[in-house]
Amino acid sequence: MIEFRNVKKSYPNGTVALKGVNLHIDDGEFVFIVGHSGAGKTTLSKLLLCEERPTSGNIIIGKYDLKTIPNRKIPHYRRQLGVVFQDFRLMPNKTVYENVAFAMRVVGTPARMIKRRVPAILNTVNLGDKHSSFPDEISGGEQQRVALARALANNPSVIIADEPTGNIDPKMSVEIMNLLVKINKLGKTVIVVTHEQSLVDYYKQRVIRIRDGLIVEDTKAEVNLNEKKI
Repeated sequence: MIEFRNVKKSYPNGTVALKGVNLHIDDGEFVFIVGHSGAGKTTLSKLLLCEERPTSGNIIIGKYDLKTIPNRKIPHYRRQLGVVFQDFRLMPNKTVYENVAFAMRVVGTPARMIKRRVPAILNTVNLGDKHSSFPDEISGGEQQRVALARALANNPSVIIADEPTGNIDPKMSVEIMNLLVKINKLGKTVIVVTHEQSLVDYYKQRVIRIRDGLIVEDTKAEVNLNEKKI
């Protein structure tokens, strides 16, 4: 469960990024967050990741209040999140397998579990045959799938995809979206921050539109989510 209660966010330079956001996302929902540049969606993402704190209001995610959470507990909070960035953020000197395994090692996952789980995750994102490749040896779409696999590594309850199709071609965009659909069907909450209206229109899920720091539209899903065919 994710809940924003009258959340406002101002920056030291005087910019008011969010002006009183109220929002509730249930476990297992698939949500698009859309808005033009400067609307506030990046700030909203940073608040979810606890990279920023709200100026006022509360953000409740599971058992955590992100306005009051102690710094020492933020790493534990983040373990329930899987994050996919537009620019992939893969380690170029590590193979596909090692990029995913690293995310598990840093939280102390036993080696035997890593050995068993990483191949399964790579198969989930259709990269089982790329485990020994380095990032510069695979396509942009494949790199984004590695990033998605890494986000799944520690079995998070929430996946946050920040412009996940921004640096890949349309065909690969559909593949990434279909994988996010698949992950959502496994019971994960999926939040996709995007500006690509065509994808939003096709998948017909809940859409939260932000403009000038306010939610101006919150449209519930119209139909059951179906994967787009290529």
